[in-house]
Amino acid sequence: MTSPDSTASPDGPASSDGSGSSGDPGSPASPAPVGGAGVIETTGIEIIAESERTAKPRDLVWPWFAANVSVFGMSYGSYLLGFSISFVQATIVAVIGIVISFALCGLVAIAGKRGSAPTMVLSRAAFGVHGQKVPGIVSWLTSIGWETSLAISAVLATATVFDVLGLASGQAVTVIAAILIAALIVTASVLGYHTIMKLQSILTWATGAMTILFMILTIPHIDLAAVLSAPSGSPQAMIGALVMVMTGFGLGWINIAADWSRYQKRTTSDGSIVLWNTVGGAAAPVVLVIFGLLLAGSDEGLAGAIEGDPIGALVTILPLWALIPFWIIAVLTLVSGAVLGIYSSGLTLISLGIRIPRPAAAAVDGVILTAGTIWVAFFATSFIGPFQSFLITLGVPIAAWAGILIADILSRRANYDEKALFDPAGRYGAVDWTSVITMAVASVLGWGLVVNSFAEAAPWNNWQGYLLEPLGLGTFVDDPAGAYWDGNWAYSNIGVLLALVLGFVVTWFARRGKIRRQEQR
Repeated sequence: MTSPDSTASPDGPASSDGSGSSGDPGSPASPAPVGGAGVIETTGIEIIAESERTAKPRDLVWPWFAANVSVFGMSYGSYLLGFSISFVQATIVAVIGIVISFALCGLVAIAGKRGSAPTMVLSRAAFGVHGQKVPGIVSWLTSIGWETSLAISAVLATATVFDVLGLASGQAVTVIAAILIAALIVTASVLGYHTIMKLQSILTWATGAMTILFMILTIPHIDLAAVLSAPSGSPQAMIGALVMVMTGFGLGWINIAADWSRYQKRTTSDGSIVLWNTVGGAAAPVVLVIFGLLLAGSDEGLAGAIEGDPIGALVTILPLWALIPFWIIAVLTLVSGAVLGIYSSGLTLISLGIRIPRPAAAAVDGVILTAGTIWVAFFATSFIGPFQSFLITLGVPIAAWAGILIADILSRRANYDEKALFDPAGRYGAVDWTSVITMAVASVLGWGLVVNSFAEAAPWNNWQGYLLEPLGLGTFVDDPAGAYWDGNWAYSNIGVLLALVLGFVVTWFARRGKIRRQEQR
């Protein structure tokens, strides 16, 4: 067997547009130029040069921890209890869902270590150089949506804090906050990987300490008797809550997981990549969600307020003197997560064949983020409704793609053929129809088994759930007071898990022979 790694160091300089030797997905790979650690990272989707692969596995803690230590995680306590499950059930769901979902990110991150390229370039090994554009578009939309939702949370928190302190209020505050926050996100994203990693390592300690202070200040609001008095819910309700946690945490990041491991040395063990990715991503959310369960379970009013403004609702239980420090930390943690999203969405945009430099791609996505933030802040009547509908809708195809890619990664024994990742005539081909069709079928089946829980806030998603009635899993009730689904399985959203498992199983058995043939070429 020929090791792709031994033949995957093409000659020639990287292109000036940072997207490979010619900017086209079919072009030969070129190693990133030495010196990529400058003020602005010029590396796009090309293979990282050997001399630049200096990161250590524990470095993965910084981007994932800083992006997920946000107090926004506490809001999930309210969301979980909204499934009518008990505190104990919600805690079990939170721990399992968060840890497993970030472990899945760790499995995808293995590809980044092996191939030293962005996630959506490495995914070409499973989908083909051009076939990868199908999940690539879904990934780009997912990243744009996530970063915009985080920016919106930061803007709403800013408006709430300024209003409570009597400093300013009205639309002017919202507009200024949106512009400044978007500028902060775009600037960090344009500077690139090395700057982001340094900022995230600093933010990890600062935001972690302030989050602990917030928790200490809000402990008096916890009513343990009220928390434990909530009745237990059905197993189907727990599954629904589990799906929401998985899509809201690890599966929400899985499409960019390899972007942050591509600077790792190829000799690094797969286990250490999975371990540190999981620890960095899951450690803070597990604590924050459980604490959020305690707060939401103690105060129904707080739980309801979180729906409209997650961070702003938490502000109301703090003493006045703590509002400014809390606001600064809340904004920084939300910005931290958005930076990861916009950086990776820029890489995805280039991988789709858009021939622009990586910093320009980040700036383009920044414009979209700013417009989306202002629109939602001014015109959306509910934040959580559209947000959850967005998560579930895109969560289905992302889950299918993740299952396919994880099976592909675990099936491979040799490193990637770097040139073939950019050459439709190479060993990975132009389109892998098995993967494309598997993703399409898994998504169609998955969408048929999820429902839009926020029909009024997000009516554009009311087409989902079309398989529930035929399979006897739920009944649609067109009540004049408000349409809803009846049945224990209706709101379990098992379509996400089905898409993930189906994508993995089909790929594991249907493509193993093809993968072996690819590695022997």
